[in-house]
Amino acid sequence: MASAAAAKKKTNKKNSSREGQFRHALDTCSKSGDLAGALALYETAVAEDLRLSAYHFNSLLHILSSSIETLGDEASTRSVVDAGSRIFDAMVAAGIAPNEATVTSMARIAARRPDGGGDLAFDLVRTMEEKYGATPRLRTYGPALFAFCQGSEAEKAYDVENHMVSTGVVPEEQEIAALLEVSAKVGREEKVYEYLHRLRSNVRYVTAATAEILERWFRSKLAAEVGSSNWDTGRVKDAILKNGGGWHGLGWLGKGTWEVNRANVNADGRCISCGQQLACVDIDQSKTKKFAESVASLAMEREAMSNFKKFQDWLDDHDSYDAIIDGANVALYQQNFADGGFSLSQLDAVVGELSKRFENTWPLVILHNRRVQALMENPYNRQLLVTWKSKGALYTTPSGSNDDWYWLYAAVRLGCWLVTNDEMRDHIFELLGRSFFPKWKERHQVRYNFAKGNLTLVMPPPYSTVIQECETGSWHVPLDDKCDDERLQTWICITRHESHQASCKADLTGHSIQTITESQDLPTIPAKCANNSNSKRAGCVIGKRKERPSTF
Repeated sequence: MASAAAAKKKTNKKNSSREGQFRHALDTCSKSGDLAGALALYETAVAEDLRLSAYHFNSLLHILSSSIETLGDEASTRSVVDAGSRIFDAMVAAGIAPNEATVTSMARIAARRPDGGGDLAFDLVRTMEEKYGATPRLRTYGPALFAFCQGSEAEKAYDVENHMVSTGVVPEEQEIAALLEVSAKVGREEKVYEYLHRLRSNVRYVTAATAEILERWFRSKLAAEVGSSNWDTGRVKDAILKNGGGWHGLGWLGKGTWEVNRANVNADGRCISCGQQLACVDIDQSKTKKFAESVASLAMEREAMSNFKKFQDWLDDHDSYDAIIDGANVALYQQNFADGGFSLSQLDAVVGELSKRFENTWPLVILHNRRVQALMENPYNRQLLVTWKSKGALYTTPSGSNDDWYWLYAAVRLGCWLVTNDEMRDHIFELLGRSFFPKWKERHQVRYNFAKGNLTLVMPPPYSTVIQECETGSWHVPLDDKCDDERLQTWICITRHESHQASCKADLTGHSIQTITESQDLPTIPAKCANNSNSKRAGCVIGKRKERPSTF
């Protein structure tokens, strides 16, 4: 009680000081959004020569930056911009270094200046590190970028974006959409194409605001005029394959008016509006190769290098698999009961189902040597394992190894399905990164279950819900309509009939078209899961588990 009373007395004494009273009044203005009150407080503090802290200056600038957007007339806006500049200059003169939040608030204020606001905001941002040792964030760039975009100053907006990239700041949907819109306004169709691809690579769905920007562009006169009437269809198809499907990046294809509709996509991935089959978008080949190399590098750090190198060499000579099976995961599925064990029958059911699915092509089962040695003691198991081995369907990892590295590397290296219910959330998978790895799993992981002896393989979806660019030049853009049912997901379907007809014409010779490049020197490695023309459709595959005389 005594300590509480002492603390209260100390607080009251602090608040009774002039600085304490000023801070209390300033906090009240901040909570209520009282712009006039905050400015009056500042003028009083200056008149009384009150010593202001970083907290006071930052609070004042925050109040001004939050309130200035609500001002309706130019005179009031200019007055607040001038007041903000005085407060900011006073802060620097007092020897208080502005931080990122300070510069962001001042940039928001400066950007509202009727003439040259964007320039003032951008100058603050690009000099903040040199002058104040503060590092800009995405929000710091926003005021200048949006001011330039709204003022149709496209080149200046591009300069802001270039500076963002130079500092490692990545634009998000709102920034990309603004850049796309200003490019459309000034007739820079090649930049519209560039930013449309930037949206494709950065966002899964687009918001209603971005959708409206895209629809306005595609319905414009300029959009109908841009594009190539003839193109090299082989080159387009090769680009789509190398990119992992879903886009080519070779510029606008086709001529004529675009048809822009909102539509749904059926369960097989076909657009109900135009009939276009959407693609299963995979990771591009260059990134896949780097991913495989990173898996191998991590594996060799943790495994006996000679053992894993031997597996890599073996896989180079056996690279025609359509599926890799995490053997232990399948065999131990739901075996936590009294008579449960290592169910080779479950594993055999998966092997058999995949073999039938891929026209008698055997999958590859990865099993630890310890498991195999124990299973070989049973005559039936031995016969089955010997058969798999003779067909090249079994690889046994050496003693002391972690078979996770082997089945993961094989699936990534060969670009094929990976049959496992492993969520792959262990620390070893965390090492692979949280951005790229989940995308790879979405396209390659095949889950399974056994219900009353029936095997069900749950394949990856037959198409990807991402922005897609077709080989005929059409586009499909999914909207962020918070829909859990893919059948009800709204898409923007953007097509023109001339594109499909032109795609069948002869190759275009010597015609220069814009190219969007995400990676260079794309290697040739298997890409079995990306837009494969075989019968590997997603969905559920049903099979019957064979009854076996024993499990281990």
